Amino acid sequence: MFEQKIDVATAQSAQSLNQPDFFANVLGDLAELLETIIGLQDAEGFISTVGSHIGKEISGLYPVDPGSADPDQLGQVLLDLKTRIGGNFEVVSADSTQIIMRAGRCPFGDKVTGRPSLCMMTTNVFGRVVADRNGYAHVTIDKSIARHDSHCHVVVALQIDENAPTSGSEFFAD
Repeated sequence: MFEQKIDVATAQSAQSLNQPDFFANVLGDLAELLETIIGLQDAEGFISTVGSHIGKEISGLYPVDPGSADPDQLGQVLLDLKTRIGGNFEVVSADSTQIIMRAGRCPFGDKVTGRPSLCMMTTNVFGRVVADRNGYAHVTIDKSIARHDSHCHVVVALQIDENAPTSGSEFFAD
């Protein structure tokens, strides 16, 4: 019988193995499989459902003071939650009509590239958090690392605008 010893301490591939990367790989591969088998639109639907559940959980972690939704504070909440999960976001601007966010790094890391359905996680989490505090949110991701852009550009509208583009997703307070 052939017996081979493995030096676990110096195994090159094992050195970079960690829980966040493992889960990013799992989600990235799952998103790619869904997009390939059922198409992007249906994959976005499935990931939206998961994002909605996670958005509710995350929203519950931040105190809610109904009626006092200050755009700057909302932007800081979005920034905080993305920073905590490994994203590199910044608030570009925040005013009474919208919050604009920019990201140079996605929480899914390089596993998001080519898997745009994963953007539905950001859409749903941002939408739920803002709608719970503001009563309404419309989230549009104009640019994304997932779509091979150099950064993500996310617009969170705080008011219903009949002239707004039809792309994106609307959220209302529960």
